[in-house]
Amino acid sequence: MDCMKLAIQEVENLIQGESFLVKDLFKGYEWNRLTIGDRRSLGALFLHEVKYGELKERIEVGLKSSANQQQYIKK
Repeated sequence: MDCMKLAIQEVENLIQGESFLVKDLFKGYEWNRLTIGDRRSLGALFLHEVKYGELKERIEVGLKSSANQQQYIKK
C-alpha cells in the first residue's frame, strides 16, 4: 500500500516526544480522499508496524483519543 510507505516516511518529520494520529501524517485532502475502509485498514497496518515491524524502535503506542483513534508517540 503506497499510503503506508508515505506514512512511514512522514514519521521522520516528527519531533521526539511528539504525539500524533495516523491521519496527521497526511495532508488533509490526501486523507479525505481515502475511503473509510482504506483509512481503517491503514490504521490497522500502521499499528501492526509499530508493534511488530520496522517502526517498533521509533514509535510507541499511546492512549486512544476521545474519538477512539489510536494515538502514537515518536521515541
